[in-house]
Amino acid sequence: MSAMSRPANNYEMSHTILLVQPSKKPEGRTYSDYESVNECLEGTCKIFEEYLKKMNPNSPSITYDISQLFDFIDQLADLTCLVFDKASGKYVPHNKAWIKEKIYVLLRQQAGKA
Repeated sequence: MSAMSRPANNYEMSHTILLVQPSKKPEGRTYSDYESVNECLEGTCKIFEEYLKKMNPNSPSITYDISQLFDFIDQLADLTCLVFDKASGKYVPHNKAWIKEKIYVLLRQQAGKA
């Protein structure tokens, strides 16, 4: 594994649960689980992409920039990442700001590899 593809720490390779509440209605809440933080972040992007496809059903392709993704995240009633901390044996919650920061870093890394 190269230094670029190696996670910064074991924390990033921890089981992660994404809690999503699109609106104030609690019955709309969902969750997804992932094997790593990066998989969770990619899952968050996929949720936005599915939303765009739903909103633009006749568009053959979907493009967006990071500000649109962040606006989408901000308009969700709640978005939380629970990341398993192996040292404590507990899940650590992270808010929208943390998720957006991590997505920004991930997308920059992906853009650098392209």
